[in-house]
Amino acid sequence: MAAVDISPAAAVYRRAQYAPTTTAVIYEGREISSARLGRTVAALAAGLAEHGLRRGDRIAYLGFNSLAFFETLLAAAHLGAVFVPVNFRLAADEVRHILTDCGAHTLVVEEGHRELAESILTELPTRRHVLIDTDPACPAATAPAAVWTPQSELLVRGGTPREPVPAHDDDLAVLMYTSGTTGRPKGVTLTHGNLWWNATNVDSVVDTRPYDVNLAVAPLFHIGGLNALTLRALLRGGTVVLRRGFDPAQCLEDLVHHRVNSLFAVPAMFAALARVPGFADADLSALRAPIVAGAPVPPQLIRDYAAQGILLQQAWGLTETSPFATYLPAALTEEKTGSAGAPMPYTEICLTHPGTGAKIHEAETRGEICVRGPNVTPGYWNNPEATGAAFDDAGWFHTGDIAHRDKDGFYYIVDRLKDMIISGGENVYPAEVERVLIEHPDVVEAAVIGVPDPKWGETVLAVLTCEPGTTLTVEEVRDFTGRHLARYKLPTRVVLVEHLPRNASGKLAKVQLRRLVEAEVEVEQNSGTA
Repeated sequence: MAAVDISPAAAVYRRAQYAPTTTAVIYEGREISSARLGRTVAALAAGLAEHGLRRGDRIAYLGFNSLAFFETLLAAAHLGAVFVPVNFRLAADEVRHILTDCGAHTLVVEEGHRELAESILTELPTRRHVLIDTDPACPAATAPAAVWTPQSELLVRGGTPREPVPAHDDDLAVLMYTSGTTGRPKGVTLTHGNLWWNATNVDSVVDTRPYDVNLAVAPLFHIGGLNALTLRALLRGGTVVLRRGFDPAQCLEDLVHHRVNSLFAVPAMFAALARVPGFADADLSALRAPIVAGAPVPPQLIRDYAAQGILLQQAWGLTETSPFATYLPAALTEEKTGSAGAPMPYTEICLTHPGTGAKIHEAETRGEICVRGPNVTPGYWNNPEATGAAFDDAGWFHTGDIAHRDKDGFYYIVDRLKDMIISGGENVYPAEVERVLIEHPDVVEAAVIGVPDPKWGETVLAVLTCEPGTTLTVEEVRDFTGRHLARYKLPTRVVLVEHLPRNASGKLAKVQLRRLVEAEVEVEQNSGTA
């Protein structure tokens, strides 16, 4: 039997052929038909080929969510090249590391990021540099240096488009660099099979339909923003309402106006959406598949949405799992609040003892969650040491997340293994404390870190943002959390801040959080209040 072609470029061209007038993308108010998208991708692929991009070469994209992002990804797939989306919030040194590590052949940037790119061009392996000049939502290009080729030039000078390169399960599709909250980010290799099997998993258990309207507001350089729902909706015949970034009020307007059916967002985004004036009265009856993942989900957030008749569906996974490994069906949202769900249909899950690696079969016993299946990355780019450390001999990917499984087989994520606090010999998982803190009526956001303690080794420090006009003392926090947690898990110190630092994926940035805490403590000490 011949291998099946699962190229996303081929899917776009099929759609353009059989349903040319359907709306593929609504981007910042502009409607792009399937036929137009197919023509642009074919022309861009031809232009990139003319400039030397070949199968297996890496092509990087630096910019916000945009139509050009999709066009570049699909043109890369057409040529069999590897797409490398770059976090647009990174500093020059971090971007240099990624582009050097992946050996990028071509770099595509928006005008707003050109200056950063130019500051490091002489240190990069890139041979071609493309500047987006076809997008009115991007900053206008201002006399770029000769090193840049305008995208418009590629679209008209590429010659006759060739047939797209077939893509099979093991062919590399995307190099997606981890968020790098600690250390240098690693390049996660995602094959076309990884992306395709995640879509198959989602279609098997989530109420998604071929002609759905999907709202894309999470960063597309993040696996959740790109492959949780968005890419699949586009390839399957649906419409993607694409925004360059997340604005809560605009998001609510889009959900109502476009009758959106599916949305992926991290908890902080759903929380911000719920605070928009008019949210309680908005008609969100079309929203069948609102999926929340990417960070610990406060149970109160689930309950707040359920009270509005919206069943947030929690999922769990990582970049390495493309992204979903577990999912909680809408029907169980309230019964299993707090659970990340059961294994996806074509994905295996197990728990292992962090010290011995032995499998844990008992319910309600914590262990490291491990994943195996066709949606799991084959490893890290040019990093056999990291790949070897992540996979065991049986092919299980060790995620570094701690979880437990209830008697019905549903998983509850506790925390990251590396974030665990050891206080007086007892294990304290920050996410467990954070889930309790967020239940306090005056708390908007909560984060927990371990700080050195001469007696206990480490103790718990809580960083909180509060409702306007309110404050909390450590005594008040301990009194509240003490009703739900063992004494050794209670915060011994509270720091109040205006905002918690998060990376572009919406995850808590622990390195920045520690710096923020250090700065706050120094201010307190200098003022004599510590």
